[in-house]
Amino acid sequence: MSTETDTATNVATEADDQNVEAIAKKNAKGIPAADINPADFRLNDSDTGSADFQIALLTKRIKHLTAHMGEHKKDFASRRGLLTMVAQRRKLLDYLKGQSEERYAKILKGLGLRR
Repeated sequence: MSTETDTATNVATEADDQNVEAIAKKNAKGIPAADINPADFRLNDSDTGSADFQIALLTKRIKHLTAHMGEHKKDFASRRGLLTMVAQRRKLLDYLKGQSEERYAKILKGLGLRR
């Protein structure tokens, strides 16, 4: 029975890795914020508070504000908000790295973040 369980676990892991690869290709650098779907990073259907989901949501907002800042260079209020979001995402990434290296690597790859 353990062989069946191991096989099922390996199949699930391979499917999850393929999903991450697809997300990574979709969210490569230069992809608009509208194409990032935070729901892809939920741990379960009702998840809205996990670090993974929050990082994906912040990344979407950061990309949107970055595009806005390209057009409105003197919008200092938005710049301050952008820097706050980047700092919050950094804190969540540090937390996630301490909790689970596997989830950390998955989120970096899935969102196309450098680190």
